[in-house]
Amino acid sequence: MISQLPRWVEVGAFVLALVAGFINAIGLLSFEHQSVSHLSGTATLLGTSLLNVPLYNVTHLLGILLSFLCGSTLAGFLLHSSSLKLGRHYDTALFIESALLLISLWCLSIGSFYGHFFASAACGLQNAMATTYSGAVIRTTHVTGIFTDLGIMFGEYFRGKKLDKRKAKLFLTIIVGFILGGALGALLYKMYNFMALLFPASICLVIAVVYRVYSKHHN
Repeated sequence: MISQLPRWVEVGAFVLALVAGFINAIGLLSFEHQSVSHLSGTATLLGTSLLNVPLYNVTHLLGILLSFLCGSTLAGFLLHSSSLKLGRHYDTALFIESALLLISLWCLSIGSFYGHFFASAACGLQNAMATTYSGAVIRTTHVTGIFTDLGIMFGEYFRGKKLDKRKAKLFLTIIVGFILGGALGALLYKMYNFMALLFPASICLVIAVVYRVYSKHHN
């Protein structure tokens, strides 16, 4: 339940959504103009590309989907629980996400589309990590479900049901974080090209270190 989550979850959700929006902005602005943080559009493009040539487009889009799946699988292997608890491998997942983003930076810098695969894997890892500790409520790499859930809440409110302000605040925090991440990603990409990926990679690294120190101290 949202009400049972620690108060600092909003901060973490905001930062992770910021990271995802940042990464996705760079993917959309780079040479393949490919979304990497959510898969609905990618899956649609894959479907429309199946009867077209070149086959390269199909394999590239399929690679994005499978990479996201691999990242999610890794998170499932590391975390194996839906409840938030200190001592679990959230820091390990964030260290790996940071490494995947650095590999993506290197690939994209040399003109290799494989960089999109590593960025997508990083987003899959992050999204599954967030979903794991929140009971599939918090998804930080895309906002379609967040807007849907928020709309349902507003509809129920207008029908007379009490509004869950904590839940609404969390959803709005994620939306704002994702949008600001996209804006920041576009700005830094314009200034530094793919080196801008150092920003989200560094954020993941810092969060991982802080979590590890905090976890050891409180355990």
